[in-house]
Formats: sequence, C-alpha cells, structure tokens
Amino acid sequence: MLQRTTFVQTVQKRLFCNSRAVCKSSSASFVAEVDPYTVTTYSRPPIVFTKGEGCHLWDMEGKKYIDFSAGIAVTALGHSHPEIAKIMYEQATTLVHSSNLLYNQWTGELSKQLVSKTLESGGMKNASRVFMANSGTEANEAALKFARKYGKSFADNKIEFITFENSFHGRSMGSLSVTPNPKYQKPFAPLIPGVKVAKPNDIKSVESVISDKTCGVIIEPVQGEGGIFPMNSDFMVQLRELCNKHNALLIYDEIQCGLGRSGRLWAHSKLPESAHPDILTMAKALGNGFPIGATMVTEEVEKALKVGDHGTTYGGNPLGARIGLYVLDKVSDPEFLQQVEKKSELFKVKLSELSEKFPDQIKDIRGEGLLLGVELNQDPSPVVKKARELGLLVITAGNNVIRFVPALNIEDSDIIDGLDILGNAFQETFIK
Repeated sequence: MLQRTTFVQTVQKRLFCNSRAVCKSSSASFVAEVDPYTVTTYSRPPIVFTKGEGCHLWDMEGKKYIDFSAGIAVTALGHSHPEIAKIMYEQATTLVHSSNLLYNQWTGELSKQLVSKTLESGGMKNASRVFMANSGTEANEAALKFARKYGKSFADNKIEFITFENSFHGRSMGSLSVTPNPKYQKPFAPLIPGVKVAKPNDIKSVESVISDKTCGVIIEPVQGEGGIFPMNSDFMVQLRELCNKHNALLIYDEIQCGLGRSGRLWAHSKLPESAHPDILTMAKALGNGFPIGATMVTEEVEKALKVGDHGTTYGGNPLGARIGLYVLDKVSDPEFLQQVEKKSELFKVKLSELSEKFPDQIKDIRGEGLLLGVELNQDPSPVVKKARELGLLVITAGNNVIRFVPALNIEDSDIIDGLDILGNAFQETFIK
C-alpha cells in the first residue's frame, strides 16, 4: 500500500506539479489517481472533461472550451446531440445487441441507405453492399481482407498492396502495415508483407511499384493525419486506370474526410466516375461518438466473398445502426452540406487574415470543407498548448499542421470566437 501511494504521488508530481495551484486542482488529483492504471499509449494534458454540448466542452473545474477537434472529426453533429441522445435511450430500452447470426430491424436498413444515398450523392458509382464494423481500423481491415480474397481468386501471388506517403489507415496489424510511418511501424515489425509505398499525386511513383501481383491500392482522397493533403483529380483518374490495367481493387479510405466533412457526402464525389473506388471505408462521424464503422463494396468484390470470410461480434448492432441512420440522413442533406461549405469559407477567410499577421510562422493553408489545416514553419505544439490554456481545443497533424475538424453544424459565432482565441495564442507564442 505504501509503495502504491508513493507511486501515485510520483505520477502526480511528474504530470502536474509545476505549480501549487495545479497540484490542488480536481483534474490533477483525479488523473494522478487513475493514470497509474492506464496503459501508456497516449500523452494527454492534465484536463478532465465532464460535459459537452454542441461545439463546447467543460472540464472538471467548470472551464468552458470551444472545440475545433470534435473528438478527432467524430462528433460531426456536436456533443450531446439531443436527437441522438433520444435515439440512444429508446433503442437501449428496446434492443442493443442481437449478433450477426440473426437479422435485426436497423442494420440492413443502414446498409441500404448507405448505398442509396451514396449513389444519389454522385459517389461510388457501383456501390452495392456494406459490411458493418466498430471503427475505422476495422473497416480498413475488412477492406484489406476483401482485396486479398479478390486477388487470390485470380492468382495465389496476387497479394500485394500499394499505399502512400503521409497516409494513415489505422493501428491494427493490417491497417498499420499500410500506414508507412516509421514511428508507428518500427516497434511492431515485421508487419504484413507485400506492401509498396508510392508518392501521393505522383502517378509515375505508382507506376514504378504496381504490377499484376497488386491486389489493392488504398488511399485517402484527402489525407488527414498526414497533414491535410487533398489528392488531385487527374491523379485519381490515372490511379483508377492503373488499377484497371492490373486488375487491382481501388480502396478509398474516407474515415476522416467522408460523411460531409469535405462539404460533400464523400470527398471523392467531386471526381468523375472514371475515378470511383471498388471499396469505400468509413467510421468516425457515422456514430457521432458511438463506435461504428463500415466497408462498402461493389458487386464485383461481393462475388469473391463467401460465408465465413469475415465477421464481427459487435459490428452492426441495432443501437449503432440506428444512430448511423440518423447521422447519415443529416450529413447527406444538400442544404446541410451547403452550410458546411459556407462555414469552410468563413474559416478560410479568417485563417488568411491570421496568415497575413504571421507570415513568418504560417507556411500554408489547405483542405476542403471542414477538414482544414494550417502548416507552420515550426512545431505547432506550443500554439496548440497556448490555445488550450485560452479555451480553444485544436489538434495537430503531420508536417507541422494545426488541424481544424469541428462539428459540421458549428455556429459561425463560435468559428469567429475560436479563431480569435487562436490569434491570441499565436500572439502570445510568437510575439515576445
């Protein structure tokens, strides 16, 4: 017991005791008590959130924050959405889980609506079937397995994948294998064999690694974690042509950039049909915080699959599926998407004004819809930390980027107030 107490005190000192006031805070005491029981896979600031509403969060001390992170692009309709809360209560008191060994009222309907609304939106022209999962990495694992099965139906050695620099597809062994970041991959090597890495928006780099052994090419139409890099339309068309030439499946990972985030239902909806994918993965926004993911495939991919090729215990449970139906209905609405575009423009105008004030610090502003990034000429962490102290939550992405992925229905006034706070954070960080 003495050893345990000493350990907790050591953790508290290590994490929080920069000042007496911080050490006495409720958050510090709470985290110091629970942190020793938590696996060390995250580095978190000493803040404990207890309440959320819309695009705002409150911590244990009652401090209010404007949230430009939305739980990493998850709470697309905002925190504690009243209609979703109502759905959760109603379904939780009706039927939460029944397993995929049996049909339920909601899972098939969500699959049907995902296909129909995708086609209506001008996305994935041959969308046909859906596999329900619990997360983005699970959706990508299914996509990789389906591509492998498809490839091996032609030849046993048609097993290779192509991924792209700066991409992120998840942390499980398959999705990690197509996430070419040494920081993430090296501790867990060897990974899944047969993965080649190409440069985004560089078709010659793809030509140099693709072959008849390639079963799948996975790409984000807008790279998120890697630094907010949209793919060029011409490149995507040429990529589709290469996949056709080598009979490889084209997989679009829209886990972060999909479901309204780009200002369209799917980021690839702006592309011509000649660039549409064979497999589309999604998660994050689909559950507005409730764990759910999905993998959409064409009928050609479906033909390669059979009973037992893949499965999930929780995926497609009635509660998650019913929530997903509500979210899908909202984020696929054309008027809702028009508002996302208008809010995006407001962000861009205000961020351009910030760039004019800090030309030596801000290198670039890029992105689509409400998936935006500001690239700095240096590590953005001090700005993010200062913004948090001032009451704004923003997160980073690769290549020294501050990432903006707020709720898609965020109020204009909160955009303006949040970016004013960000401006103050820049001022206090860079102007001594």
